[in-house]
Formats: sequence, C-alpha cells, structure tokens
Amino acid sequence: MTALTEAAPTRVYSAHARPAWRRVLLTRETAIIVILLLVVFVSLATVRNFDSPLTVTYLLRDIAPILLIALPMTLIIITEEIDLSVASIVGLSSVTTGILTQAGLPFPVAAFVAIVVGTIAGAFNGFLVTVVGLPSLAVTIGTLALFRGIAVGLLGTTAITDFPEEWTDLAKANIPGTPVPVIMIPFLVLAIVFAVLLHFTPFGRSLYAIGLNKEAAAFSGIDVGRTKFLLFVFSGAVSGFAGVYFTLLYSNARGDNAMGLELQVIAAVLLGGVSIFGGRGALHGVIAGVLLIGTLGSALRLAGITSDIINVITGVLLILSVVSASLLAWLQARRASAIGKKKGRADAPTGGS
Repeated sequence: MTALTEAAPTRVYSAHARPAWRRVLLTRETAIIVILLLVVFVSLATVRNFDSPLTVTYLLRDIAPILLIALPMTLIIITEEIDLSVASIVGLSSVTTGILTQAGLPFPVAAFVAIVVGTIAGAFNGFLVTVVGLPSLAVTIGTLALFRGIAVGLLGTTAITDFPEEWTDLAKANIPGTPVPVIMIPFLVLAIVFAVLLHFTPFGRSLYAIGLNKEAAAFSGIDVGRTKFLLFVFSGAVSGFAGVYFTLLYSNARGDNAMGLELQVIAAVLLGGVSIFGGRGALHGVIAGVLLIGTLGSALRLAGITSDIINVITGVLLILSVVSASLLAWLQARRASAIGKKKGRADAPTGGS
C-alpha cells in the first residue's frame, strides 16, 4: 500500500510588495518619529532650560489630555469619520465633576458620574451618525455647541475651585524618582489597549476596511453601524476621563474648559500619519505627532516665541503633512501606472514577417 503525500504548494508570488526594511522605515510614522528626535536634539542644544526635569513634567502634564483623546480619535478618523465635540465633552465632564463635588458627593463618585456623562454624550453622537444617518462632521459641530452650551449654562460665569486636596495633588504628582507625571500610567494602559485593539484584532482590521470602502466592508459581514457607534462611545468615555483630569490639574471647573482642544487633537492625529480620507494610520505615529507638537511648542515658548507664532508653525506643519501625503500617493500611483504600462508593452505579442 502506497502512502500518498501532498507536495507543499510552491509560492509563486512574493510575500509582500516591498522588502521588510522599506515597510518598517519608509513610512510617515517613522518620519514623524525621526523629526521628533531631531526637534528634541536641537532643543537640547539651543534652548536654555529645555533639559530641566521640570520642563518634561509640565510638557507631559499639558499634553496628557491630547494624548488621551487622540487614542479613540485615531480609530474614528481611520473609519473616515470625525468627532469635533471632544473638547466640549471635556468641559461638560469638568462641570459635572465640580457641581457634584460641591453638592457633597465623594469625589470618586462625582468623577465616575462625569465619565458616564461623557460616555452618554459619545453615545448620542454615535446614535445620530449610525442610526439617524447624519454626517459626523455636521453632527459633532452641532453637539460641540450643544454640550458646550449645557456646560456654560450649568455654571454661568462662575467657577468651582474647591476640590479634595489629595486628588488635586495626585493629578499633579510624578512617578516617584522621575519627572514623569502619574497621568502617564493610565495613558500607557489605554494606549496598549487601543493599540492591541487596532493592530492585533479583527475589530481593528474592520476599521481599516470601513475606512477604505464601507460598502465593501458591509458586504463582507462587518457591522459598520455598530462599529462606528462603539468608537464614538469610546471617544466620549475617554473625553470624560480627560475632563476629570483637566479639572484636577487646574483645580478649576468651568464651562469653557478645554476650549479649542479638539483642533489640537485632530492636528496631532493627522500629523501622526492618519489619513483624513480613512483607511490608513497607526497609533505609534499619532503618539509621536502629539509629542512633536508638544515638544515644539514647549521649546518655542522657552525661546521666547509667542503663542500666535507657535500656532502658525503648528498649522504649517499640519498643512505640509497633509500635502506631502497626497503628493506621495500621487507619485506612487504614477509610478505604478508607469510600471503597468511598461509591463504591458513587454508582454504584448510582436508581429512576425
């Protein structure tokens, strides 16, 4: 009796279109990391007191809310949606924390309710986008004004500044023996969770599929509506948490807290390599983008540059990142077209005499 064995199939195609080193090094994310390192190096060499531990502490404290909110925002923009209401959710969460603390509730309870309020606000955005079918840009512009109006209406022009000292001290504390604020611990936990979710799960792969073509994603069995709804819920919950931290950091609950923060978040996400057209991006690039904007701003402030000039420089960086991405995509398309035409001419039959 002869044993039958199957021959291993011969691979007739390359495993990847590009070599591994090109896939790792020649990316926008790597470029942002390199630029970040260059900015740090130049700042250390030219800006006085930039190497101070206190500079690192204040830098990380200031950008912590942006780092937090950028995590779910990355996932949302990858699906070709956007959430402009995140800063107003921060303000609403801050006001909720202040009012409940002033009413005598224990601070952990007030903070938990504030995060729940943020989650509900995100769910409201998700409902209007996925169930009602409205564009996320229009929805979140509207809820930006709605949530901000509720927050300002609850407190008016007053501010609540009386919070438990042990909690405000914790928000301003550093990890023992380092200049790194304690807030970086929950950020790292959330960053790992979102990175695993985006890059190592079927849910994450479905986000890229939705961003590239939501109709094709739906036909392949992905529940597009539910997926987007969850992303807006995540965004609201993280924004609510950022609002609690913002309140403790500045010991201040006001309806106009974090005004304009949404623009900094979106700028950092796009600078970090996420395509505004969806279907492309990575969390490590976004984190590098936030750090780049924060580091550049900190160095320029220490060098005596005004905030208006810093905003101009940040805007120019953002425009250049978007334009460069479009230019690279156009060049790659032209190169692929030229290769295709060349191959077509080579494969074309030649006439005989």
